[in-house]
Amino acid sequence: MSIVGAFMVPHPPMIVPEVGRGSEKQIEKTIEAYRKVAKEIAALKPETVIISSPHSVMYSDYFHISPGVNANGSFADFGAKDVKFEVKYDAEFVNLLANKAASTGFPAGCLGDKKKELDHGTMVPLWFILKEYRDFKLVRTGLSGFDLLKHYKYGMMIKETVEELDRRVVYVASGDLSHKLQSYGPYGYADEGPAYDERIMDVCSGARFGELFDFDENFCNKAAECGHKSFVIMAGALDGEAVDAKQYSHEDVTGVGYGICSFTPKGEDAGRHFLKDRLQYEDEKLKEKKDRSDEYVKLARASAEYFVRNGKVMDVPEWVPDEILNRKAGAFVSIHKFGSLRGCIGTIVSTKKNLAEEIIRNAVSAVSEDNRFDPVEVDELNWLDINVDVLSEPERIDSEEQLDVKRYGVIVRSGYKQGLLLPDLEGVDTVEEQIKIAMRKGGIAPGSNIDLYRFEVIRHY
Repeated sequence: MSIVGAFMVPHPPMIVPEVGRGSEKQIEKTIEAYRKVAKEIAALKPETVIISSPHSVMYSDYFHISPGVNANGSFADFGAKDVKFEVKYDAEFVNLLANKAASTGFPAGCLGDKKKELDHGTMVPLWFILKEYRDFKLVRTGLSGFDLLKHYKYGMMIKETVEELDRRVVYVASGDLSHKLQSYGPYGYADEGPAYDERIMDVCSGARFGELFDFDENFCNKAAECGHKSFVIMAGALDGEAVDAKQYSHEDVTGVGYGICSFTPKGEDAGRHFLKDRLQYEDEKLKEKKDRSDEYVKLARASAEYFVRNGKVMDVPEWVPDEILNRKAGAFVSIHKFGSLRGCIGTIVSTKKNLAEEIIRNAVSAVSEDNRFDPVEVDELNWLDINVDVLSEPERIDSEEQLDVKRYGVIVRSGYKQGLLLPDLEGVDTVEEQIKIAMRKGGIAPGSNIDLYRFEVIRHY
C-alpha cells in the first residue's frame, strides 16, 4: 500500500470561526474547498495522516519528526483557548522513519523536541479533517533549512516508510503561499508575491513537480512564501507516481495566498522520478561550468576538495599562473549547492604571501569554518558551485551616495565592529539594503555611528 491521496492546503487561523469572529467570511471559497478536502480524506479512510507544517519544530540542518504517543494543542495563542485538539501519533510509523533516516545518515528524526504542543500549521487542517473523520493516527513533521532537493529526498523516504508498513496514508502539505499580495495586507506588497502565487498554482494544478525545484530561493524569500518546502516534501512522497491533480481554490483577499489542490495517485510512472532527473541536470550543468572555470576557481575547487578529502591544507600547485602567484589581494570564496549558499569566507585585504595562498586558505575556511553551516562532506563535493571574488583595496567614502550596489561592495565599521557585503548579489537591489545587511552581519545596531568603505571586485566563475 502507498499514499492514497495528497493535499496542498493553507493554515490561516482566522478560518476557524472562534478565531476569525466573522472575518473568516472573507475567504469563503477557501473554506468551501477545505470542506471538500476533508470529505475526500474521509472517503479514503486513511489509517495514518501525515502533515508537514512550516510551524512545527524546525532546524536548519535537521528534519524534526514529532515523537510520542499523543499530542495536544489549542488556538489559545489566537484568542480561542476552547478550540482544543487531542490526537494520537502513529508511533510505529515515526520510529521506522527515524530509524530509516539514522541507518542511512539522513538528517531526520525525533531529536530536539522543543515544542510538544500542536502548531497552527497542523491544527488548521485537523480542524476540518476531524469534522469528517477521526479513525486515524497522525504523523507531524517540520521542514528544514536544507535545499529543495533534500526536502524531496525526505519525501521519498516517507514514501518508503509508507510502503514498508503497508498503510493507507494521506499526505497533507500545510503551507500558505505568498504573504505579500496586497498593499493593505499585514506584510505589504511585493511584485514577487502575485508572481509566486500564479506560478505555484499553475505548477501544482498540473502536478508538474519537477518545476518546484526551479523556484529560486531569493524569489521565494521576496514573495515571503510559507509552504514551498512543505509542497516539495509532498512531491517527494509521490515520486514515481502518476498523479491526477485538481485545483479547488486560490484566494488572495487578505494579502496572503491560500491555495488548495488535491493529488490522486494512479499507479507507477517511470517518467516522474523528478529527483533523479534534477540530479542529472545539475551534474551536466556543473560539468559544463567546471570546464569553463578559470584558474582562480580551479584553484579554489582544488583546495576545497583536497581539504575535505585529506583534512589538511594543500601546497600551491605548480600549474598556478604567475598572475596569481605574483599578486597580493583580499579574496572571497563563495560556495553554493543546488542554488543555496553552502559557505562563504574571505579576507578584505591580503593576509598571505600571495593571492594563490589567499584563495587556498579561504577555500578551506569556506568548506570548514563558516559557522552558519556544517563542514562540507566528501559526498557533497560533486555538487559544489564555487566562485572567487578578488577585492580591490577598500577606500573610505563620505556617504552612501558614492555606492552602487552592482559595482561596489561595502564595508561598514562602527568602533571595533565591521560588516562586509559583496557587490552584485542576487536579491540585494538597493544601497540601503546593502548597508543594512552588512551592519547586521557585523553585529552593528541600527542607528549606530558608522564609517563606510567601498571596494570593487573581479568575480571569477
